Amino acid sequence: EVGMVSIFETTIRSLGGLLSAYDLSGEAVLLEKADDLGARLMQGFDSPSGIPYGRVNLKTGEKGNVGWMKNRASLAEFGTLQVEFRYLAAVTGKHEYAEAVERIFQILEYLQPDDGLIPIYVVNTGKTPAVWDEFQRVSFGSHGDSAYEYMLKIWLQGGRREMMYRHMYDRSIDALHEQLLFHSNLNGLTYVAQRQETKSSKRPVYIHSMEHLTCFLGGTLALGAYTDPNGLDSVKAQRDLRTARALTYTCYQMYQNTETGAAPEAVSFNEKHHDLKAQNRSEYYLLRPETVESFYILNKLTGDPVSALDCYSFLDD
Repeated sequence: EVGMVSIFETTIRSLGGLLSAYDLSGEAVLLEKADDLGARLMQGFDSPSGIPYGRVNLKTGEKGNVGWMKNRASLAEFGTLQVEFRYLAAVTGKHEYAEAVERIFQILEYLQPDDGLIPIYVVNTGKTPAVWDEFQRVSFGSHGDSAYEYMLKIWLQGGRREMMYRHMYDRSIDALHEQLLFHSNLNGLTYVAQRQETKSSKRPVYIHSMEHLTCFLGGTLALGAYTDPNGLDSVKAQRDLRTARALTYTCYQMYQNTETGAAPEAVSFNEKHHDLKAQNRSEYYLLRPETVESFYILNKLTGDPVSALDCYSFLDD
């Protein structure tokens, strides 16, 4: 009797939690519950475009987008279902789970522009999915972030054989470096801006702020560098590892630059003699895990104790 739920949130938390617990324990009841939940969530995949709706009623199968999204779906939401459903398919033998989420990425590859940066809203209520062209925003923060993360992780999950996912990831990371990577004026802190444009725009506008959500990039870039098909010593792998370290340091400074030691939800750069400053209406902390995760991944991959020490220092605070 839970009514309408977010397909994305329920997949990454509830379905992912059940599958992780099953993988660790081997308890059959956990797989049974995951299979039942997966089947209920799949009802929300039945859209004319092939892009799932945002919500589904787990009891009745009623489905639709969140009200304010109208005819649109969020890139991060429908692009962050694949790892869980592909694993569910593997352990249940029900290939329809994997086929449904892989079809989403086939559509995404078609929609991905040459520069690899996919706008965050896709129209999903018509027969042909299309990028929403009234207002196009490219973001590695909310509504965009984990779709890029999953490009890499799906490739890794598949044993590094399904190169479409790695190519999509590499194109987007090349464009991130070419278009969205900036440095603060005062101390040169590295950050990732957002890009937006409308139908009437003559040129894109860059928003020089970064959400805490974007701090996932430190770990993801490091993981991508260490698994680069051309090797860790390749030019792009070394570029990505440098950026991973630099972005994670900026995320660390998001914590260090507050009196409480807790990072704001988003920061703006180059405001009134500050490298970074809490963005208006973002002066709150939601226990986000991205910075800790990036520290952990960097420490495990590089062996650099600084990553672990920095992590422990602000966790102690």
